Amino acid sequence: MSPYILVLYYSRYGAVKQMAQLIARGIESQGIEARVRTVPPVSTTIEAVDPAIPESGAPYATLDDLKHCAGLALGSPTRFGNAAAPIKYFLDKASSLWLGGNLVNKPAAVFSSTSSMHGGQETTLLSMMLPLFHMGMIVMGLPYTEAELGTTLSGGTPYGPTHVAGPDGKNPLTAEEQNLCLALGKRLAKITQQLNTD
Repeated sequence: MSPYILVLYYSRYGAVKQMAQLIARGIESQGIEARVRTVPPVSTTIEAVDPAIPESGAPYATLDDLKHCAGLALGSPTRFGNAAAPIKYFLDKASSLWLGGNLVNKPAAVFSSTSSMHGGQETTLLSMMLPLFHMGMIVMGLPYTEAELGTTLSGGTPYGPTHVAGPDGKNPLTAEEQNLCLALGKRLAKITQQLNTD
């Protein structure tokens, strides 16, 4: 099986999905496959079952998608400064991968969207990093050599790309936000390739 980077996300209103697509484009510009996957919403009873295949968009991720990836980009909207429940629920089911050391030394990065400028962009990214550290992954962000980090008036952090969606979730991604998503995809792909050639 040829190596691929898993771009795993949950998106409620579409912004995180757009970011995932840009990150995937950055990954594939470096000659490595980007496998884009999402997770289903979590119901209030936890017993409701969504169809095995979503009606539109990316397929749902499986633990095998995560187990066999060469690298990971993980994205979520912000929920009170933390990752959304569907992402957490998916990761909570990955204890077998933790026990097996299946993700050790694989590179990973995170991205997010918030409704307001100070709505938890950075804390969400940091909270998403925690399980990745526990899995033994090599967690990376964006260096300040990415000029947009110094000029953005919307999203974008050294911890990973972010987007400010606005209170109604309808703000389009700015040019800076788009460029930072592409840059993260390229960086993740390059580091993944370097780690797989050693």
